[in-house]
Amino acid sequence: MRERWIAAQEARGIDPEFRIKPGVGGNFNFLILGDTGEGDASQYAVVPGMLKTGQDTSFAVIASDVIYPTGSGNEYGDKFFRPYKDYEAPIYAIPGNHDWYDGLGGFMRVFCDAPPLKPKPDRGLRGLLWRKPETIDEARLAEARELRGRPAQQAAQPASYWAIESDRLLIVGVDTGIKNVLDKRQTAWLRRVSLDPRPKILVTGKPIYTGNVHKPSLLEEGGTIDDIVRDPAHRYVAAIGGDVHNYQRYPVKVGDRVIQYIVTGGGGAFMHATHIIDRVDVAGVAEDDFRCYPLRGDSLSFYSQLYARRLRMKWLRLTPDEALCVMSQHIGNRPVRPIEGAVTMTRRMRWAARLLGAWPWPFRLPVDKVFHRFLSELSDWDSPPFFKQFLHVSVTPDRLTLRCFAATGCLEQELRPPLEDEVHIDLS
Repeated sequence: MRERWIAAQEARGIDPEFRIKPGVGGNFNFLILGDTGEGDASQYAVVPGMLKTGQDTSFAVIASDVIYPTGSGNEYGDKFFRPYKDYEAPIYAIPGNHDWYDGLGGFMRVFCDAPPLKPKPDRGLRGLLWRKPETIDEARLAEARELRGRPAQQAAQPASYWAIESDRLLIVGVDTGIKNVLDKRQTAWLRRVSLDPRPKILVTGKPIYTGNVHKPSLLEEGGTIDDIVRDPAHRYVAAIGGDVHNYQRYPVKVGDRVIQYIVTGGGGAFMHATHIIDRVDVAGVAEDDFRCYPLRGDSLSFYSQLYARRLRMKWLRLTPDEALCVMSQHIGNRPVRPIEGAVTMTRRMRWAARLLGAWPWPFRLPVDKVFHRFLSELSDWDSPPFFKQFLHVSVTPDRLTLRCFAATGCLEQELRPPLEDEVHIDLS
């Protein structure tokens, strides 16, 4: 189906190299948000900090899953146009698996102004069981577009994958679809664009490193997308992916350079736990060099409160300081923030941590991503504090600076978005 969309776009006369030229030079800033579109409080809580921090940005990129749960074009009003109506710059996007559940019809209509594909009979099991794409209500969509109707907000991207050009940097976005595989046509394009001599950032729907595991997207012809990223001739300095709803950063040494592999999926959707990430050692990354948000202790405390409330089991609840001590003991690191007062480890705390997946245990309550595929609403949380985040990226001729800002839904953090992580990358 992706190949059909690409063929239809080429027939309409798009740039065959899928380039976007926003008119930026050697110095510019932009935003990256991942997994945004639930249309609820946790998505809207990100907006004030995004607008404040993004005042100096030339554009924004949404990395994966613009619209939950099924990418419908009829849901873009409340889940895309309304939340970002006051952001005064273009927004580009790459789709995630949820955007593909609608056959990518809503995504292509909104971001590429593409008409629907002609129906193609599907007589297999997929044709019987797969959700049929919704017919887009064009009047409703036109009304929604008016929310971001100012000239400075307009964006046009050629397809579901693209390359944003600037004088000093290429931002390469790839479409990993549902199966996390790049087809031959997209792979050939990616190999061509990667030969450009400029430094590059990869933006992908699936992170390459997450949860202390290496999970590179496969190429239909063999190999992985990380083979392309690691090739020194291609000059990738970072690979940033959505899909997992938190923030993680792995500085991986590749030869004589370091590539920053980043997860940025905290743009609005329900949170995926970080406390289930063991002491980090993947690809030679040391625990002290790894960064995540929420911190593991805050993640454990969050889930303990969620289950204590929903199961009516008060003993499960762990305060942030208790959870921080539990995680520091398990991971074997020093507490990453000061603890107010003394905390005594108890059997209750250890049992709660085991049941919530912080320590190895045969039985644990569902907190991981496999469970969320089917019953994600049980982990939804629509009252502050949230643990959402977004990235602010600054580009100069010699340096790239990535900053992760938190969004909690609390007024203090809206006025002064907290900086959770910062990394500088030499482009010279």
